Amino acid sequence: MKVAFVITGLSTGGAEIMLHKLLQNIDRTRFEPIVVSLTSKGEIGERIEALGVPVDVLGMRPGLPNPFALFRLARLLRRAKPDVVHTWMYHADLLGGLAARLAGCHRVIWGIRHGNLSKSENKRGTLMVIKLCARLSGRLPARILSCSQRAKEVHAAIGYIEERIHVIPNGFDLSHFAPDAAAHCSLLAELSLTPDTLLVGVVARFDPQKNHLGFVQAAAQLMALVPQVHFVLAGTEVNGDNVSLQAAIAEHEGLQARMHLLGRRDDVPRLMAAFDVLASPSHGEAFPNVLGEAMASGLPCVVTDAGDSAEIIGATGHVVGVGDMAALAQRLQEVLLLPKAQRAALGHQARTRIRAEYEIRQVVARYQAFYQLVAMDNN
Repeated sequence: MKVAFVITGLSTGGAEIMLHKLLQNIDRTRFEPIVVSLTSKGEIGERIEALGVPVDVLGMRPGLPNPFALFRLARLLRRAKPDVVHTWMYHADLLGGLAARLAGCHRVIWGIRHGNLSKSENKRGTLMVIKLCARLSGRLPARILSCSQRAKEVHAAIGYIEERIHVIPNGFDLSHFAPDAAAHCSLLAELSLTPDTLLVGVVARFDPQKNHLGFVQAAAQLMALVPQVHFVLAGTEVNGDNVSLQAAIAEHEGLQARMHLLGRRDDVPRLMAAFDVLASPSHGEAFPNVLGEAMASGLPCVVTDAGDSAEIIGATGHVVGVGDMAALAQRLQEVLLLPKAQRAALGHQARTRIRAEYEIRQVVARYQAFYQLVAMDNN
């Protein structure tokens, strides 16, 4: 079965990483994948090509509508003759759905991977595309795949046809994210910190939905309660050049010395294994990859009730209200003050939960069954 994956872009992000994991584990004796990026190849595109999967790039400029790209994509799909077209993210849903229709491909799956549609935290152009997709959700896609139950509910509320939306969560490779006793000492040495230091980690790109500025407030409260705590923040634009983040940190005396801004890192599995606890202060999520990665690494987590975070974490960590940074600080304090063995036990429970519910091979099997279902649909 040939499956064409059409995605808005292939820079490093949650959706792009999940697509790579899917292609890495899909049964190539049964499925022939091809990938089309509307914008650029990016780092993830290079990694997908290394798997032996062809990647076509349309070269669209973000934010600039290009009707010629629609016809180029339709021509590409007409030549490829896929059994199923699976689009990822809103612009690809819209353009890919229209192009598939022009190419005579009617077995189209849209992919929604966003759980917060607030006007204050989304671009106006993106919200316009989302509204248009809602109107077309009964015509262009045969099915719609959501990575979380919360995202399904949010999109149904704005007009997406709920009966067409199915949920398959993200999956995680437990051989890639795993406990590593040496990682903690290694990171302490890298940051020139003493052996008794406790590390709170936040791994996310700098974005209003990730709420780094809110986390600064929680960190300021926590450092007064736990003297040996330090904070390690990693992600795109989370570095010393970030003016708004640096200004927020500077408002709190003594916090600068405890806040380590690492920027984008390629050793996220090592970082996860090095932390004592992961914090996720997000305003909005669908299915947060970072939470699954941390749990797979044997890490207790304290998160806001954004997206499906509460469902993912279960009883292995703590969930606080979105925006409640005082509660986030309190719960982080509780975890950090536990004996090391109790923190490790929570982390073991977290890893066991990922193995049981979100292991990548189980998730890929669900994708494969879904593609077969759509391919057999005569409607």
